[in-house]
Amino acid sequence: MGPLIRTTLLGIALVLTSPTRVPAQAPPTAPGAAKIPLSGIPRVHRAPKLEDFLGNQPREAELTVTDFRQNSPGDGTPATEPTTAYLSYDGKNLYVVFVCQDQSGAVRAHLSRREGSDQDDGVGVLLDTFRDFHRAYYFFSNPLGVQTDAIYTEGQGYDFSFDTLWGNSGRMTKNGYVVFFAIPFKSLRFSHGPEQTWGVALYRTILRKSEYDYWPYLTQRVEGLTQQFAPVGGIENVSPGRNIQLIPYGLLAGDHFLNQPNPPSPATPPTFLDKFEHRAGLDAKFVVKDSLSFDVTLNPDFSQVESDDPQVTVNQRFEVVFPEKRPFFLENNGYFSTPENLFFSRRIVDPEFGGVGEIAMGIELHDVDVVDAALMPDFSPPGYGPVRVRQGLDPIDEQYGPTVNAQIQRVREGA
Repeated sequence: MGPLIRTTLLGIALVLTSPTRVPAQAPPTAPGAAKIPLSGIPRVHRAPKLEDFLGNQPREAELTVTDFRQNSPGDGTPATEPTTAYLSYDGKNLYVVFVCQDQSGAVRAHLSRREGSDQDDGVGVLLDTFRDFHRAYYFFSNPLGVQTDAIYTEGQGYDFSFDTLWGNSGRMTKNGYVVFFAIPFKSLRFSHGPEQTWGVALYRTILRKSEYDYWPYLTQRVEGLTQQFAPVGGIENVSPGRNIQLIPYGLLAGDHFLNQPNPPSPATPPTFLDKFEHRAGLDAKFVVKDSLSFDVTLNPDFSQVESDDPQVTVNQRFEVVFPEKRPFFLENNGYFSTPENLFFSRRIVDPEFGGVGEIAMGIELHDVDVVDAALMPDFSPPGYGPVRVRQGLDPIDEQYGPTVNAQIQRVREGA
């Protein structure tokens, strides 16, 4: 019996919900609270700066927010430390400035790497740009300006593999601290329209008190966060535009080494050989228009990706599962998260090319295994094509619904 040759033609995972369309529901309000009124963010002609708020300089019109309330530990009670936020925008950025008062010397803040400020005080912004009550952008900064960003998804939590470009700065003061956010519209995705209405939540954490304050009031007695965001309008004539990011790379290497035959033979003495290696590839992101974007990779290089942590496999009766750390597979991977894991991208060893569409959410990849061509001359690498389609049963629980799995394989044995 010759070697087993297995060719995988297509792997498709479809997650489909009921075809009956459920009408959109109005976001429920917190128990005992009135419906949140629509707020408007004014447009400015001069971009605000951090120094304007440190010296209380005159500024253009801005939306002022002061009524921060606790989510924890006292659900609904006023924040123990005063916080004021100012919101405005221009043609390029959304601006949010927090002026946080606190006791002198009580603020916790450290300079650290990006997304390494989980043990610090800080402030954050959550933006539900599609107003779908399901996903939101999350931007957070500690008092010294260390950034953290993520995608929040109802039922899945925060995906910190999301990274985008945005500006911020922070400054400690004798009465607390001030943090400035400048979030480019190019770094966001939102629907096409002359006027935008987003869901917005502002956030502050006071770590020494284990206190988490929000505006508007987000209660733990209502399931989900995004349905409780405040509707904010007044954002007119803005668009992420056509944003193109190209990250090429090239690798050239030359080796001069001693080739020793095995086993040694007088007929073939050791000789020096020269070997030249070259490799090139490209990572790209194309934002075609507003909410439509594509991520493309050609011959990607993952040599700089963080190595896996060791795992103990003594007396273990199940397979070892290492987390995915390659950037291409982390982009929007929340779309493929299901209660039962239907697609594990670490099985794709060395992809030649791939693409992800943010609306269609399709991936087409080729897996290249190291195979001896002399032993398996007819080997062809398998192709992977996972696809997911979702329709929410309601604005909150979009991830649930009937599930259909299809796996098509062709197995051929050589004689």
